[in-house]
Amino acid sequence: MVKKEINFRLFYKVTYALLIVLYLNGISSALSIEVYFSPKGGCENRIVELIDAAQSSIDIAMYTFTNSKIARALVKAHERGVKIRVLLDGQERQNRYSKGVFLEKRGIFVAYDRMPGLMHNKFCIIDDSIVITGSYNWTATAEEKNEENLLVIHDVDIAKTYKNRFEYLLKINVPWWIRILKRP
Repeated sequence: MVKKEINFRLFYKVTYALLIVLYLNGISSALSIEVYFSPKGGCENRIVELIDAAQSSIDIAMYTFTNSKIARALVKAHERGVKIRVLLDGQERQNRYSKGVFLEKRGIFVAYDRMPGLMHNKFCIIDDSIVITGSYNWTATAEEKNEENLLVIHDVDIAKTYKNRFEYLLKINVPWWIRILKRP
């Protein structure tokens, strides 16, 4: 009887461990995360590569955006027909190095945060399936001098969560008539 009980316990433990391994294996195969660091760790190049590969949409919520190389990649994507929407912190309106006006002049939808406090988000959703996020602002300083991190997450469910947040941020910052008139 004791031997039978030990065998059942062992069976349950092994089965439980196997189920956990299978579950985690399923998660890891469905979710892909790339990790980058700066300075000079490939963040800027990876962002540009992902923008260049975009097929349908790019939504960006960025605290500070002064990086010319990334801005030019967005313009090229826009010219290919990719729908692009950018939300920047309100202070970017007065930042003479901000790429907000540069993008607007080229027909890209750009909005500025109007809420109290900082719009300190740093994320981008590409084709509703890839999320770029981390401490990395889209600036030359972030690429060349700062200690920053960047995650590239390939997951539709996570992208949907970020997309919902982006839509909420647009809704609270951009009056409905402007969202309709400036719809990309």
